[in-house]
Amino acid sequence: MPRLLDYAERLFVLLLAIPFVVAFAATMSAHPSFIAVTVSELLGVAFILTRRRGEMTLTPYAFSVAILGTALPLLVRPYGGVQLAPQLATSILMVGGLAVSISAKIFLNRSFGMVAANRGIKRGGPYRLVRHPMYFGYITTQIGFLLASFSIINLGLYCVAWVFQILRIREEEKLLMADPAYAEFAQSVPRRLIPGVY
Repeated sequence: MPRLLDYAERLFVLLLAIPFVVAFAATMSAHPSFIAVTVSELLGVAFILTRRRGEMTLTPYAFSVAILGTALPLLVRPYGGVQLAPQLATSILMVGGLAVSISAKIFLNRSFGMVAANRGIKRGGPYRLVRHPMYFGYITTQIGFLLASFSIINLGLYCVAWVFQILRIREEEKLLMADPAYAEFAQSVPRRLIPGVY
C-alpha cells in the first residue's frame, strides 16, 4: 500500500505540473520574472519524482494536507491578473524566494517528499535559520508572483495553500519529533517558518 500511494502521489503531481507549465510558458516573453515561479514549483515536482523512500505518515489527514499544500500552487495562472507592485520588487521577491527554496533543496538532496516522512535530519545552510526554509522560499516566491499578477482566484488559491503549508509543517513535525536528532535540532532552531516570528 505505501508503494502504491508513493507512485500515485508522483503521478498526481506530474499531471498537475503539465498544465501549469503550459500556462506559464505562454507568458514568459512578456513576464520573464515568472520563470522564478515556474522553476520554484517544478523543482518541487522534480524532487518528488526522484526522492528516496522513507517512513511516511499514511493517515488520510496528513496525506490530504500534503496533497493540497502541493497541488493548490500549481493551479494559479499568470494571465488575467493585475500588477500591484513594481516589477523590480516582485522580481526580487520571486528570485529571492527561489534562491531560498533551491538552497533548502540542495541541503535536502533527495530527502524530499510531499507527505510527511523522516528521510533524515538536515541541519546546514538555511536550516540554521528556520526548520522549514523551503516553505519560506515557496511562500516568498508566491507573494512576489501574487503582487505581479493579482487575481481573486490566485489570492484564494495561495491563501488556502498557505494554511495547508502550516498544517503540513505541523504534521511533519509530529512525525519528526519522535526522532531524538530532530527534537535536538528543534531546540537549537526554534522557528519553523519565518526567522524571528514563527
